[in-house]
Amino acid sequence: MARWIAEWHPDDPAFWEGSGRRVARRNLVFSIFAEHLGFTVWTLWSVVATRLGAYEFATDQLFWLVALPNLIGSALRVPYTFGPARFGGRNFTVASAMLLLVPAVLLGVAVGDPATPYWLFLVIAALAGLGGGNFASSMANITYFYPRTKQGVALGLNAAGGNIGVSSVQLVMPLVIGALGLAAAGWFWIPFIVVAAACAWFFMDNLTSAKADPRRQLAVAGKAQTWIMSFLYVGTFGSFIGYSTAFPLLSKSLFPDAPFAAVAFAGPLLGSLARPVGGWLADRLGGARVTLWTFAAMGGGVLLVWAAGGNGGFWPFFLAFQLLFLASGVGNGSTYRMIPAIFQAKAVAERGESEESLLYGKRQAAAAIGIISAVGALGGFLINRAFGMSFASTGTPGPAFLAFGAFYLSCSALTWWCYTRTVGVRVVASLAYARV
Repeated sequence: MARWIAEWHPDDPAFWEGSGRRVARRNLVFSIFAEHLGFTVWTLWSVVATRLGAYEFATDQLFWLVALPNLIGSALRVPYTFGPARFGGRNFTVASAMLLLVPAVLLGVAVGDPATPYWLFLVIAALAGLGGGNFASSMANITYFYPRTKQGVALGLNAAGGNIGVSSVQLVMPLVIGALGLAAAGWFWIPFIVVAAACAWFFMDNLTSAKADPRRQLAVAGKAQTWIMSFLYVGTFGSFIGYSTAFPLLSKSLFPDAPFAAVAFAGPLLGSLARPVGGWLADRLGGARVTLWTFAAMGGGVLLVWAAGGNGGFWPFFLAFQLLFLASGVGNGSTYRMIPAIFQAKAVAERGESEESLLYGKRQAAAAIGIISAVGALGGFLINRAFGMSFASTGTPGPAFLAFGAFYLSCSALTWWCYTRTVGVRVVASLAYARV
């Protein structure tokens, strides 16, 4: 069944109110469902790694199992970004959802065998990175469905629905594993994956206007704005996914008797729910302004977490971590709102306010999303490796937290210099969109 829409004009108010809104909302709902499953598979190892005590792996080895899906997922985001433009958003959503069956099945098989070697666990953890790629294709696809004035909330909702997959894993998996055994960590998600793929097949659409040559889209890799925003996204989304996947194992290492498994889901859930709020605030206050305050909050939050981890008990540590999750979630929404604003504003400045110009800006933004989300997701890998190396060298996470604080300071400075200062030569002086 071919579902291609040839006429799509979301920035035309009459078209949007007549039929566009309804179609866009339907595609958004089922995009969220599929992306949610992608995040659950991607972050399964954040829970599984805490349950591998029978294998007697070192703490650094366990952090490798948590970090590797983030590394592979970040790399896959670049090719996944161009999937909707090449094959159609609906078609690619179906295929990417079905691929999630591979790591889910292999995980169920591997943890059922006590003789499974460490290297095989590494391979299966790497394959879980397939779920990380889904985010880029989903966000690039949804960009085309919404008018530019509504993309902040739409992209925020789409991303939040996926991000909540991290919370789902950390809430549901301890209960499932406790009732059915560790092998159920893989088998449990298979029916949901099949349903998500079927829903995408029957209820989503492909847009003819979204088709583009990936080689031409990759030209955005040569633009300075792509790499500035990539750096900032490491600080927001990289922190969110890194802390989400590291928190259970980090808590177990610092507070082995604490009930961390029962509350690990709270931080990812808070950060996910804060993401559309960040998009909403960015729509009204400007993405750069919100992002700047976000990094200030994250710098303070990481110092609180460091102090609580060294001198306090589990609950002060847990509460301090919630500030990091909240701030990173708001920052995810605000930085992602900045991306289409920057590239569409530049398209308007260069080509005028025509519909063709707006479509060109959306194509540029969709391509930039892939690169930015790929680089940003590397933060999840780097955070977990920083914790692993910190424990291996000093027995504490202290050096890692100091490095994170310094990084947030650099992100604040870059945001101020490029997007919010009102005097001097601005990096984006050519943009005709003040509220970036």
